[in-house]
Amino acid sequence: MSDVITIDTQPTPNVNALKFVLNRRLTEGKSQTFRTPQEATASPLAAALLAIPGVVQVFLLNDFITVTRNPTARWEDIADQAESVIRGYFESEGS
Repeated sequence: MSDVITIDTQPTPNVNALKFVLNRRLTEGKSQTFRTPQEATASPLAAALLAIPGVVQVFLLNDFITVTRNPTARWEDIADQAESVIRGYFESEGS
């Protein structure tokens, strides 16, 4: 596997959700859903994504993350921040 993290952003059928596909495994077949910072205490990545204004849910499964926004939030304000958080997490954790 390459040391460089790649992130492919993909739309979902839900206009309020955006999928970030990675070249890294996040989970092994078990999904994880986080809706509050309290739920995300065991997942620094989910906690950091939930800290982005407008993010209301983070879903992790296998090699992708689905970020759900508040319908009043704009992807222009969230997507780049989310990608930066994901990239920073893997650079600091050395996955």
